[in-house]
Amino acid sequence: MSDSLIHLSREIMQEGSKSFAAAARLLPKEVRVSAYLLYAWCRRCDDVIDGQEFGRDVREDPRSPQERLAWLRQETARALAGEAVEEPVFRALGLVAQRHDLAPALPFDLIEGFAMDVAARRYDTLEDILSYCYHVAGVVGVMMAHVMGARDEDTLNRAADLGIAFQLTNIARDVVADAQIGRVYLPMTWLAQEGLSAQSLADPRQRAALARVVARLLDVAEPFYASARVGVDRLDPRSAWGIATALRVYRDIGIKVRRRGQSAWDGRISTSRKRKLYRAAGGLKDVVRRALPWPRSGLLLDRRGLWTRPAFR
Repeated sequence: MSDSLIHLSREIMQEGSKSFAAAARLLPKEVRVSAYLLYAWCRRCDDVIDGQEFGRDVREDPRSPQERLAWLRQETARALAGEAVEEPVFRALGLVAQRHDLAPALPFDLIEGFAMDVAARRYDTLEDILSYCYHVAGVVGVMMAHVMGARDEDTLNRAADLGIAFQLTNIARDVVADAQIGRVYLPMTWLAQEGLSAQSLADPRQRAALARVVARLLDVAEPFYASARVGVDRLDPRSAWGIATALRVYRDIGIKVRRRGQSAWDGRISTSRKRKLYRAAGGLKDVVRRALPWPRSGLLLDRRGLWTRPAFR
C-alpha cells in the first residue's frame, strides 16, 4: 500500500469530517489506515452523486445522476474484483475489502442508499427512514466493525445501529438545508400530523412544528446509540476509545439541535475542538468503566424491537 494513497485518504477525511478525523486519530494504526481508505471511497461516492466535493462546492459534471450512479456501481465492482481502476479512492476500497474480507454486498448496500437519493424517494414511515439510514450510514458502521475484527451478527447489528444513530442526527441537523434542495428525510406521516409538507419544511414560519418532528426523530436515535454502546464494549481498547469518542461527539450534535429548538437551523451546528477533546476524555472513561464490576447506565443490552438491518452477510 502506497504512502501517497494513505496520505490522500487521510486528507479526504480531515476535509470531509473533522469529527470523524478526530476520532480516527485514537484508533490503532492499522485500523486507522483502513478507516481513512474506507472513508475516502464513501466520501467520493457521496460527492459524485451530489455533484460536490466534501459535501459542498458544486462541481460541473455533464453526466446525469443515473449515469453517475451506474459509474459508481461499475468502478466499485471493478475495484472489488481486483481490477485496475483509475481513481485512487476505488483502489483504496479494493485494498480494504481484500485486507478485511469485506463481502461485496456491503459496499453495494451503500450505493443502494445513493440510488434512493437519485430516485428522489419519499419516505412515508419511520421504517422507511431507518432503511435509508442503514443504506447510507449503518452499512458503513458494519464495514468499520469488520475492519476492527468483529464478525458475530449481534455486534455487526450494533455497529449498524451506530451508523443509523449518526444519520438520524445528521437528518435533524440538516433538515432545512436538505429541504431547500428538495430532499426530505422525515416520515411523511409525521409531517402530516403537524400540518407540514415537503414544500413547507424550509419555511421559517413552520419552525415550531418542524422542531417537534425533529425532537421525535432524535428520540428515535437514542436507543440506537444505547445499543451501539454495547457493541463498542466488545472492541479492543484502542478501537473502543475511538468509536466511543465518535459516538459522544455526534450525539452532542443532536443534543444541541434539541436544545436550540426553533433556532436550530439558524446556522450549521458543529462541535468545537475543545468539546471534541472533552468527549475524547469521556470516551476513554467508557473504555475504563467497561472493566469495572458495577453496571453502566445508557446501555441497551437487549436490542429486540429495534429496526434490524438485512440478513447477516
